[in-house]
Amino acid sequence: MALFRKKKKLSTDTIDNGVKLITAVEPKNVVAEQFRTVRTNIDFSSIDKTLKTILFTSSDVSEGKSTVSANTAVTWAQQGKKVLFVDADMRRPTLHTTFGVTNTQGLSTILANNEDYHGIAVDSVVDNLTVITSGPVPPNPAELLNSNRMKNFLQTVQNEYDMVILDVPPLLSVTDTQILSAGVDGVVLVVRQGVAQRTSVQRAVELLEMVHANLLGYVLNDVAPKNGYGYGYGYGYEK
Repeated sequence: MALFRKKKKLSTDTIDNGVKLITAVEPKNVVAEQFRTVRTNIDFSSIDKTLKTILFTSSDVSEGKSTVSANTAVTWAQQGKKVLFVDADMRRPTLHTTFGVTNTQGLSTILANNEDYHGIAVDSVVDNLTVITSGPVPPNPAELLNSNRMKNFLQTVQNEYDMVILDVPPLLSVTDTQILSAGVDGVVLVVRQGVAQRTSVQRAVELLEMVHANLLGYVLNDVAPKNGYGYGYGYGYEK
């Protein structure tokens, strides 16, 4: 089976219904164990520096970055770490539907109005996991994410949480992610088998290299092993 194929029609399923938190609902499921393996590999990907802010992205839409980021965030919380999960994808947000919370306030509110995030962050149903939704769609998401307020926000929340996880837009869709990637401790690139295109993944890596982002590796999802759907963690991409 080829790793890269033509792009499929965009799905709005995760936007409409959220993603499945299999790590919370079925923690003994084999897929949940794969997410714990992803977590472990990320933990060991940096020896000299503690990773506190991690950004999950993809080259294009519908590659599963929200599913991977949400479930991996849950596994860190289950490990006992105090985790903040932030939906920084202001154009195609999913976090509020995933966790069943309102999206009347969120990251866009914090940045646009310079508000204290404590009144906007919400404790999720998962112990140790706090979430901040994307908030109302702003007219200038790239400018907000590239603002000093965003930099100050990330610096502040690092002092309160063990891990800060950001779900951000695909690299090739908008400039938001390239901007953010330079200011976090690490970036994880999600690549969906049968959807991601080789040239798109290569270009995404090039964009990260241009801003000297710390690319920790990639998560290959929608893999079809003998036992069904799966996830794999690795480094680099096929040439």
